[in-house]
Amino acid sequence: MAKKIRVGVIFGGRSVEHEVSLVSAASVISALDKEKYDILPIGITPEGRWLSSGEALALLKEKGNIDDLPEHILVPDPRKRGLVPLRNSSAEVSPHPIDVIFPVLHGTYGEDGTIQGLFELAEIPYVGSGVLGSALGMDKVVQKQLLREAELPVTPDIWFYLEEFLRAQRKLIASIERKLGYPCFVKPANLGSSVGISKAHDRKELIRAIQYAGEYDLKVLVEKGIEQAREIECSVLGNEDPIASVPGEVIPSNEFYDYDAKYVDGKSTSVIPAKLPRSVATKVQRYAVDGFKVLNCSGMARVDFLVTKRRNRIYLNELNTIPGFTSISMYPKLWQASGLSYPELLDRLIQLAFERHQAKANLKTTYRPKTDWYKR
Repeated sequence: MAKKIRVGVIFGGRSVEHEVSLVSAASVISALDKEKYDILPIGITPEGRWLSSGEALALLKEKGNIDDLPEHILVPDPRKRGLVPLRNSSAEVSPHPIDVIFPVLHGTYGEDGTIQGLFELAEIPYVGSGVLGSALGMDKVVQKQLLREAELPVTPDIWFYLEEFLRAQRKLIASIERKLGYPCFVKPANLGSSVGISKAHDRKELIRAIQYAGEYDLKVLVEKGIEQAREIECSVLGNEDPIASVPGEVIPSNEFYDYDAKYVDGKSTSVIPAKLPRSVATKVQRYAVDGFKVLNCSGMARVDFLVTKRRNRIYLNELNTIPGFTSISMYPKLWQASGLSYPELLDRLIQLAFERHQAKANLKTTYRPKTDWYKR
C-alpha cells in the first residue's frame, strides 16, 4: 500500500478573516481524500499560538479551552521539515514531519507572503503563491499599479497613507472628488473578505469611510464606483501555464458584496456560469490568466471583475491568492462547473505544490568562488 502524503492544513491566524479561515479549513479537511492523505490540522489562534492537535479546529471554532493542547512550531530549518514541539509545553509532544502544507489562512500573516517565507526557509512544499505573488496579491495598491502597467483594465483610483489624510484632509478629499467623484469605494490596501470597505455617496460618507479603512491599514485605496456593474469572478489554476475556469456571477444581497453579504445573511446568490456573451467570457478568462502571471502567482487565485451591464466593459477589480474554500465559496464552485470536482481540485493543488517545490529544488543555492577571498 502506498504511503500516505502528510498534509499540514494551517488555518486561523492573526487576521480579521480568522473566522472565515476556520470555515474554509473545515471544508478542505473534510474533502481531502483520507485514503491518500494523512491530515495534520494546525490551528493558529488570534494571538499567534500554534496548535497541532486534531481538536484544534473544533476548539478554535467553539472558542473552547486550549490551554492544555500541545504546541508545536514550524522552524526555519530545512533539516526538520515539519513541526517541532515547544519545550515549555505542558503536554507530552513529539515532532510532526510534514510532506506538504495547505495554508487556508486568509488576510494578514497568512496571505501576504509572511508565512510563505517561513515555508520557504523550512523547505517544505506548500499550496499557493510564493512570497512575492502573495505579497502582491494582498497589497491592492501595488497590485493595481502592476496590472495597469501590463495594460490590463482596472478602475481609476487614488491611494494615500492615512498619515497624509490626517495632515492634508481637505486637499485629498478635493482630489478624490475631482478625479473619481461619487459613488466611490474606500478600502484598506491590505485586507480581504470586504472587511474595512465602504461605499461613499458624499463627502461625509467619504471621510467616515477613510477613517474606517484606516483602522485596518496604514495605506488607503479609493476607487471610482462603476455604476450598473455586475460582479464577475473567475478561478485560475496552475503554475507557469495556468488555466481559467468558467466565469461566474455573484448577486450580492446588499448594495455591494460586503462581509455580511458574503458570509452572514445567506441571501447572496450566484449564477454559474455567468450569463455573458461568449466573447466577453473569453476575455474575462484571458485577463484572469494574464493578471495571475503579471502578479507572479502560483497554484491558485480567484480573480474578481466588474462588468458593466450595458456595454460589457470589463474591469479587473482584484486578485486573491488564497480564495475562500467554504461550501459557498466561488473558487471551488467555479472549478466544479468547469469539470473539476472539489476533491480533484485539492489533489491538483497539492500536485502543483510538489511540482513547484521540485523545480526550485533543482536550482543552485551555493556558489564556489575561484579563491577563498572571504578568509583573508
